[in-house]
Amino acid sequence: MHERIIPYLERAGLYHLARLNSQWFWLDEPLVSAFVERWRPETHTFHMPFGECTVTLQDVAFQLGLPVDGEAVSGCLGEFETYMEGGRPAWEWFEDLFGERPPPNKVKQMTVHFTWFHERFRVLPPDASEETVRIYARAYIMMLLSTQLFGDKSANRVHIRWLPFVANLDGMGRYSWGSAALAWLYRCMCRVANRNVTNLAGPLQLLQSWIFWRFPSLRPAGFEVSSFPLASRWSAYLPPNDGKEQRVIRYRLALDRLTARDIVLEPYSALDVLAVVHPEILTEEHSRMWRAVTALIYFAVIEWHQVDRVVPQLGGVQHIPEDALNVDWLHAKDGRGGDRWFPHYYQKWHEHWENRLNARHPDTSGGISERILPGSTQITAT
Repeated sequence: MHERIIPYLERAGLYHLARLNSQWFWLDEPLVSAFVERWRPETHTFHMPFGECTVTLQDVAFQLGLPVDGEAVSGCLGEFETYMEGGRPAWEWFEDLFGERPPPNKVKQMTVHFTWFHERFRVLPPDASEETVRIYARAYIMMLLSTQLFGDKSANRVHIRWLPFVANLDGMGRYSWGSAALAWLYRCMCRVANRNVTNLAGPLQLLQSWIFWRFPSLRPAGFEVSSFPLASRWSAYLPPNDGKEQRVIRYRLALDRLTARDIVLEPYSALDVLAVVHPEILTEEHSRMWRAVTALIYFAVIEWHQVDRVVPQLGGVQHIPEDALNVDWLHAKDGRGGDRWFPHYYQKWHEHWENRLNARHPDTSGGISERILPGSTQITAT
C-alpha cells in the first residue's frame, strides 16, 4: 500500500480495511467450524445454549472499519455494455482501466489470476504519474476486495465485476461495503449449513474476531491492546496447527457449556475501545443502520439482517421477534446461469435496502410494547 494510493482508499471507504490487510491474522479453523455448526440459515443467527447471537452491521463497522450506510454493492457480473451507460465490453474496459490485458493463460471466464495482478502492480514506480497512481490504486482495490473481503473458495482469482467501481474511484465511497461483506459472510455460512459443503469461504477473520471479542473464554491469552480496526487486535495470533479434529470436539463441548454470563453483549462500549475507534464509525447515519431489519445485498447474494433477534447486543431487552423471513429460494441463487442486472432482477430486495432508514428498528429503550400473538394478547418487554 503505497502512500500515494492512500487518498483513493480513504475516499473509497476502504482505508481501514487496507491497513488491516497488513495485519491479517491466522484463522483458527476448528473454532470457526464449531461456531458455523450452530448457524441457522432461517434466522441468520448462531443458536447457543443461552439463546441467539450473530454478527451484525455494528460488528462489521467496529471490526473492519467499513462504512455500513450507502448504496448497495450490486450491478452485473460481466456484460457491462448491455446494462450500463458507458459500459464497454468487459475486456476492452479492462484494458482501458489498466493499460493492458492479462495473458490468456491468466484468464478464466470473467476472472484474472491473482498472481498477474500481484506481479504486474506490486511496486509503484517512484516517478509514477498521477494516472499511473490511479491504475495501481485500481489494481490494489481489485485485489483487496477479491481476496480479503469477498474471497471465494478459489482464493486466488480476481473477478472483473469490480470494473464499474474502480472506473470511478472518486465515487466508490458512496457504497455500503460493510453490508455487502456481511451479506457474503452470511451466505457462505448458509451454504455450509444447507448443503454438503465442506470448504468455508468469505471474510472469516471478521467472524473469528467477533468470536474473540464476544466470548472471552474462547479468546487467546495475551492480546490486551486495542487498536483500530478492532480486528487488528489479533494480528499476531497464531493458532495451533495440529490435532484439528480433537480441537473441534473440544470447542463443541465448550460451546455446549456456554451460559449468558459467557458472552459480552456490548464489547464496544468500553472506554478503552471508544478511545481508538475512528469518529466516522460513530456517526448517526452509520449507527442507526446497526438496528435496521433490512436486506443485505452483494450482487446476486441477498440475505436478511434480522437484528431484532439479538436486541441485547445493541443495549436493549429482547422482545419476541418477528417471524423469520423465508429466503430459502434466494440461497439457491448465485448469479450463474446467465448475466443479469441485479438491481432490476432483485428489485424488491433493493427497495428494502433503499428504504433502510424507514425499516423496522428493534426498540432498545427498555420500554414496554404490545405484541398480538395468534389467539391471544400478550404484553412483552422490548
